[in-house]
Amino acid sequence: MTARIPGRAAWAEHGFWSAHRYLILRRLSQLGVLALFLAGPLLGVWIVKGTLAASLTLEVMPLTDPFVVAQTLVARHWPEMTTFTGLGIVVAFYLVFGGRSYCAWVCPINPVTDLAAWLRRRLGVEKGWAMRRETRWLVALAVLTAAAATGTVAFELINPITLLYRAALFGTFAGLVVVVAVFAFDLVVARDGWCGHLCPVGTAYGLIGKATLLRVSARGRERCDDCLDCFAVCPEPHVIAPALRARAGGGPVIMSGDCTVCGRCIDVCPERVFGLAHRFDTRVDAAAPSPARPAAGQSEPAALEKA
Repeated sequence: MTARIPGRAAWAEHGFWSAHRYLILRRLSQLGVLALFLAGPLLGVWIVKGTLAASLTLEVMPLTDPFVVAQTLVARHWPEMTTFTGLGIVVAFYLVFGGRSYCAWVCPINPVTDLAAWLRRRLGVEKGWAMRRETRWLVALAVLTAAAATGTVAFELINPITLLYRAALFGTFAGLVVVVAVFAFDLVVARDGWCGHLCPVGTAYGLIGKATLLRVSARGRERCDDCLDCFAVCPEPHVIAPALRARAGGGPVIMSGDCTVCGRCIDVCPERVFGLAHRFDTRVDAAAPSPARPAAGQSEPAALEKA
């Protein structure tokens, strides 16, 4: 029996673009962000200066990563006012567009972990180490403790995001080693291990994600045929069930801050169960009547003819 390939049914039914649009748009977004940062050092076109930890766009708009600010404060350093301005802009943006959308649409490590997840499915690698979701909080606490103990933003010395930028700019071997280690960890040890269970940057954005406006909704959940493609491709599959299989009239919106709003569940679902919505959207599509099931008192051929 041939293993089911997630998204293949959606591709056959709705076409390539419809089955891959959010994936393609995410890759363009990630490449675009990376290009903005590299354009200055490599081409002399200084649109953005800095890194994703802290940057200045067009010499006007500062942007600051929330977890960097947290580390700086516990390290007993008071940042400049521009740092707090950049923090406010970043938090405001992700309060609208989804906290962990940073992980799916901006972070340059995401394509690396996505590739590992894809290879796991293709090679039939078992789930591996089932890490507890609470691990991310312990890692974040450990990083903040290290910052407090050393008086430095210690995590930036090993942050794969920062090291990948350095590797792209300067060809540093250490950066490539860390990125390869993240890939190997996700491929062999634990599915979605780094982004879903270890990365403290994602944990910080997950806190913002608890209150964000943009959400994924299983508005068409009555059409679900239990193919499980959405669970197979989701980097945080535990967020799907409460909305998709809600009982007692539960809402269709995925409310978990862990959701990365990556849109892959939207792409791969042949029944078009999922879509983007806002956190207050409670609409659920009515179940479509089955053409093969005749109404009471109606013969099977009559029902099929009517359908």
